Amino acid sequence: MPLDPQTHTILKRLNAIDFTLTRDMTPEQARNRQRALTRMAAPPEPIAQIENRSIPGPAGDIPLRIYTPGGAGPFPLLVYFHGGGGVIGDLDTEDGHCRHLANLAECLVVSVGYHLAPEYKFPVGPQECYAATQWIAAHAASFNGDPSRLAIGGMSAGGNLAAVITHMARDRGGPAIVFQLLLSPLTDFRLENIPSLDTYAEGYFLTKEDILWFMKHCLTTEEDKVNPLASPALAPDFSRLPPTLIITAEYDPLRDDGERYGEYLKRAGIPVTVSRRAGAIHGFVVPNQLDQALAESATALRAAFGNGRHRDL
Repeated sequence: MPLDPQTHTILKRLNAIDFTLTRDMTPEQARNRQRALTRMAAPPEPIAQIENRSIPGPAGDIPLRIYTPGGAGPFPLLVYFHGGGGVIGDLDTEDGHCRHLANLAECLVVSVGYHLAPEYKFPVGPQECYAATQWIAAHAASFNGDPSRLAIGGMSAGGNLAAVITHMARDRGGPAIVFQLLLSPLTDFRLENIPSLDTYAEGYFLTKEDILWFMKHCLTTEEDKVNPLASPALAPDFSRLPPTLIITAEYDPLRDDGERYGEYLKRAGIPVTVSRRAGAIHGFVVPNQLDQALAESATALRAAFGNGRHRDL
């Protein structure tokens, strides 16, 4: 279908100024651009409690932000990884997403501020995110969380990390993960046989050029591309993974990669829903698309957690 009206309006404005996420920028310049965009976001949604913590990790301390909804708890948990290609983004970038998910799904959301490339190249990202997930599960009681109801999720590069950490948790003896939420994920760094990558290479916010820029800064060797800790689509085994929701965007260069990953899970007998947002671009971006994607995510999380209480979403 055509771009939805809100998405069409914002793309028209961005393309008129030749907006780019990365072109001719250093990583720090791209981060500053991202921070400026974050500061332009709408006022944050109220939430009962937010707590910042720092935990030890393999490359230094890892910042966490814990979002607690109203209620008594103990609450189910969503470990969340932000997007940004592994190079840009921080705990503030998707603060609004985390607040909204915590309120809608009535769960704790623990956002992980993993170290970024190129200062910390692969495999630091997955190593840190797995260490953080282990810590969160082990210490959940200290912030009113229920580690027996632990989900994992993320947007874009964060979706990649969520998929990787889900494999790692299965292969390394835990923690047990009851659900994974993958929003506009990249799952195969080879970027082969992805028609959407060329169809939507330019003019739809995230470009093919951006994706290659992120990859250049994140990975060190060609061999890194085929490592399942970078490309979960290349994992040798998809069995015994948790139920999964993958939400893609119609006009996203990464659309077909995310949907193909869903097929791999389905063939392995994993309960998976692949939901394509018609008229949307990577990251969903505009309120009418993002709000619907997060509402769908919250509904799936509540079902996975077995929440007994009902809220009209």
